[in-house]
Amino acid sequence: MTYRHRYLPITEQDQQDMLETIGISSMEEMFQDIPQQVRFQGELNVSKALDEQGLLRYMRGLASRNADFDRYASFLGAGIYDHHLPVVINHVISRSEFYTAYTPYQPEISQGELQAIFEFQSYICELTGMAVANASMYDGATALAEAGALASGATKRSRLLVSRAVHPEARAILRTTARGLNLEVVEIGLTPEGVTDFADLASKAEGAAAVILQSPNFFGCLEDIRAAEPIAHGAGALLVVSANPLTLGLLEAPGKLGADIVVGDCQPLGIPAALGGPTCGYFAVAESWMRRMPGRIVGQTVDRAGKRGFVLTLQAREQHIRREKATSNICSNQALLALCASVYLSTMGKQGIQDVGKLNVQKAHYAANRLAAGGKLSLPFTGSFFNEFAVKLPDGTDVQELNRKLLQRGFIGGYDLGRDDPELAGHMLIAVTEQRTREEIDSFAAALEELV
Repeated sequence: MTYRHRYLPITEQDQQDMLETIGISSMEEMFQDIPQQVRFQGELNVSKALDEQGLLRYMRGLASRNADFDRYASFLGAGIYDHHLPVVINHVISRSEFYTAYTPYQPEISQGELQAIFEFQSYICELTGMAVANASMYDGATALAEAGALASGATKRSRLLVSRAVHPEARAILRTTARGLNLEVVEIGLTPEGVTDFADLASKAEGAAAVILQSPNFFGCLEDIRAAEPIAHGAGALLVVSANPLTLGLLEAPGKLGADIVVGDCQPLGIPAALGGPTCGYFAVAESWMRRMPGRIVGQTVDRAGKRGFVLTLQAREQHIRREKATSNICSNQALLALCASVYLSTMGKQGIQDVGKLNVQKAHYAANRLAAGGKLSLPFTGSFFNEFAVKLPDGTDVQELNRKLLQRGFIGGYDLGRDDPELAGHMLIAVTEQRTREEIDSFAAALEELV
């Protein structure tokens, strides 16, 4: 019996042996101290056992109900995007030495993993224009919250200024983190163009620990980081910028514009959407704040024979040092997802990243012009954008119902901005990446105009 079902966790004989070991004769006797009136009576409402083929068939049926990117043209962004995934990425990350690796505490047996993380840090520094990057953060939103905590510790101030154009989920996580650290979060208003109101920022900047912006922001608009820098630094605050890393192949690096901390999510760099995660966050700082970074850094060194090697260094987290001295309690890093980003960047190269960025800009602007040309839809914000933009639908349009109808046409529609801001009810955030063809954009625009 045991060998016929060798992979079952407990056979009947196993169960009997365990009962005899503890000196009872039945499972009923094991639970005799639990009163009958609080025990569950009858059978659990679960399906009957399936054989292997039946189970696989059932799970495939469930999976087929997902609106995946292979069968639907996606115009949904808001933080997770349908970008090209070079096939080499999955080949590399599927190697057992990478996907089974945990924290590489023993450098003598983890040189490959450590070097992969070191390369990730180097890529992030080059993209962001910063001196040091860590390895790595859970995602872009928690990286932003950690940036607020770093700024508070560095300035000895407790007020964080965050633009309302920062992703609402990231702002929510920032508030959650701030509550535990006794920090105050103050939101900065927006202009009619969908970007941060710098006049409002200047009026609130005095005494702030950080000024936190996102560019491109949640509405897809590019922020003027260069103009924000003197406001933040003039008030003694650190300037934190959350940036989509794919845009940095075209736009000036935030570090060159005066940012003290640059954070973001690496999902656009070769990480599949996977129903919303997991992703990988990046965190880069000016050299002044290196020792205050959360997580840890992989450093390059040489061994006794003078050969190049890699080690973990600057591990200023609770697991390694005293809690009161720690910069963060972040634990497992997202090394496998960071490896995705590294493989993507090395595969695409500098020219490839620029080419992908240009395709995103060109296709998104084509789509925006195509949608506005019909007359039924309008673009509420007039600022520059990368691959995402807001569209105002006719008054009374139910965005959720519209997206259900679009799904029937083979399109994953845009994000309902009214979910986060009642003032933006009837507005849809549309993302157009390099994956979308002219035919798909034209068909989506026609379907949208017809359905509204």
